Amino acid sequence: MSEYNIILKPVYSCPASASDVPKGVKLPKGWMLSWHQAETLKAIRDPNIDVISNTAMTGDGKTLAGYLDILQVYSPILGLYPTNELARDQEMQVRGYIDLFQPEHEPRVHRLSGQELEIYAEQENLKKGAALETRVGQTEILLANPDIFHYLHRGAYLLFNDSPDKLWGRIDKRFNVIVFDEFHVFQAPQIASVINTMLLIRRTNRRKKFLFLSATPNPQLVERLKLAGFRCHEIDPLKENKYKFPDTAIECQQLKAQGWRQVSREISLHFVRLEPTSKASETWLKDNSELILTHLQRGGKGAIILNSIAAVKRLRDFFDNFLKPHGFKVSENTGLSGKKTKEESLEADLILGTSTIDVGVDFKINFLFFESADAGNFIQRLGRLGRHDGYERDGQHIIFSDCTAYALAPNFLIDKLFKGDSPALKSGEVYERPFFHEQIRVNYRKINNFEGYYFKWGVVQSMRLVRQLGHPNVKQQYESSQEVFKNDCELVFSTEKKKVNLKSVFGCSKKWEKEWQELSGTDKGNPILEEAASFRGTSPLLCGIYDTTEPNEVDRFKTYDLPGILSNLEIEPMRETEFERLRCAIAQRTNIPIPKGRFEYCLGFMKLLGYREERLDWKFTYPGDLEAIANAWKVQVLLGIQVWQPGNYWISEINKQLKKQALVSYVVPLRVDEVRRRLQLPMHFEIYPISDQFSVHDAAPPYCIAFGQSALLVDTLANWLKSEGIYVV
Repeated sequence: MSEYNIILKPVYSCPASASDVPKGVKLPKGWMLSWHQAETLKAIRDPNIDVISNTAMTGDGKTLAGYLDILQVYSPILGLYPTNELARDQEMQVRGYIDLFQPEHEPRVHRLSGQELEIYAEQENLKKGAALETRVGQTEILLANPDIFHYLHRGAYLLFNDSPDKLWGRIDKRFNVIVFDEFHVFQAPQIASVINTMLLIRRTNRRKKFLFLSATPNPQLVERLKLAGFRCHEIDPLKENKYKFPDTAIECQQLKAQGWRQVSREISLHFVRLEPTSKASETWLKDNSELILTHLQRGGKGAIILNSIAAVKRLRDFFDNFLKPHGFKVSENTGLSGKKTKEESLEADLILGTSTIDVGVDFKINFLFFESADAGNFIQRLGRLGRHDGYERDGQHIIFSDCTAYALAPNFLIDKLFKGDSPALKSGEVYERPFFHEQIRVNYRKINNFEGYYFKWGVVQSMRLVRQLGHPNVKQQYESSQEVFKNDCELVFSTEKKKVNLKSVFGCSKKWEKEWQELSGTDKGNPILEEAASFRGTSPLLCGIYDTTEPNEVDRFKTYDLPGILSNLEIEPMRETEFERLRCAIAQRTNIPIPKGRFEYCLGFMKLLGYREERLDWKFTYPGDLEAIANAWKVQVLLGIQVWQPGNYWISEINKQLKKQALVSYVVPLRVDEVRRRLQLPMHFEIYPISDQFSVHDAAPPYCIAFGQSALLVDTLANWLKSEGIYVV
């Protein structure tokens, strides 16, 4: 089985004392608050605190901490979640709390994503802006994503003659508390966006409470906010010794008797040593399918979390065939899984997923097999286990006998953890969770935090917002606010060595605009500015997918990036008209709306037939000479880029569209594997090999290219690439 294994002690959370709980708080019969929940409620009600960070451990009830105030008094709240899957999970939890607490004001709950906003607007025959304003006015608890929050404040839902503050001027007033959950999953561009928006709200509206819930907080965020004068308050149960890690069953019983709540069960963690190759985990799981069957036959429920969607899809089919004769249900939850499949997946005996289920989703399992890409990823995925004593099946409560995890780990990590003269861990030993997490952070692969992004590109967002406040319709109203907001932004995004000046940032944007006009022959647009002002990037390589492998026909219409399609999918090209005809026909036949807005800017359309057993090689190509472009070491807009993939009969159709596409790019005169290694890029960072007319036949292209937001991130590290060193996080 596995050569190395350890035991992780159970975790218990300290209860709030009677004096800790604010007066007048009504709890369901038999309930006690945890210390951190009571502290969060006090901080929300404290007029001297603006920003609250709750860093309680995974599974310790941070959701209740965030929503406790509205369960007591009328205090509308906006909850922002990084994935729609997490928002769906949290909606169920919040509705459950409302049923338990029975608040007299009966808060209304709605969930809103981009697709749901589009459907609601169509059903009510409203423009998106009016639909958003209407939906907000109908709810006291709105669960959305930070993308909507970002674009609301950037004017994306406005009509041509609307004032910039038409929506945010009203909507911001609606909510007293704005919650950001699991915010650590975001990178610098999204953090910069939230900082800019918080600064805007503070200078144009009454004071709000901003609550960040994350077991692994981002220190860059809090540091920037403190610079701007936000009054920040951290609630850290670990630092305050509000967790205990008992050694024996007797100690566990004593803690329970004193009101301490079990956050995580004891976990037996096995390290499975694998070569760091693309299919190592997939092969091992197939070879050890009997082990998974054994866990299920003992009354267990389990999950497998992998890095690759294609691997999950292939293994889903394998385990479905293997386990069905034994009466066990297998399901999946990935970025390419349909909505219905995702909703049903949590009830399966074995769920296979990717990052869609490792970000905060609460599912009841007692065994877990997981890959990871870095330290944070490892800790996050392990945190899915040990949260529940059992589960319900056919009206019967089934108790878990134990909790077991299998870390499918690269051999270099296991060597660093268990080998050497003074190893960090010893096989067979028992450890407390915080100590173990620290060993993972110290010994596992670190990834880049792109701190330079704030100072170089975060200020572009600031500049756009400052100019928005100078709009003729609102200039007089916000004249004093505009100047203070500008000063805030310049302060927050300056460094010790460089003072940011938004006037010079505007000058840069005019330069990008002029260069684009000269390249394109048009007097409209500014691709670099639009990319810098976006939230998650503009996805210039997105394709529309009709997924023939999806059992629920309403969910067959999806989007996926071209690089992932080229590497992993078996596809058949479609015309856009055929795709749209199918979408309309299925929506009409089922009487279920299928939003079309996300397909508006797709590069191409295709049928997904299946998933390849092996990744296919391909590369981007450029029709000219890349040397001068790469040696410029700057973000540029390129035209004419195409894909080279011999034997691909359909790529010429995509290339016809791709070569006309204006791509915000950063070309590096180094091989892609070297750039990944030296810059410590995240596993799924979007950077690809590219050749030019002189290197098209080279086995390994001498250049690599990043597009969109990834291009801006690489740009912040250009000096490291020019040097011979390796970036140190």
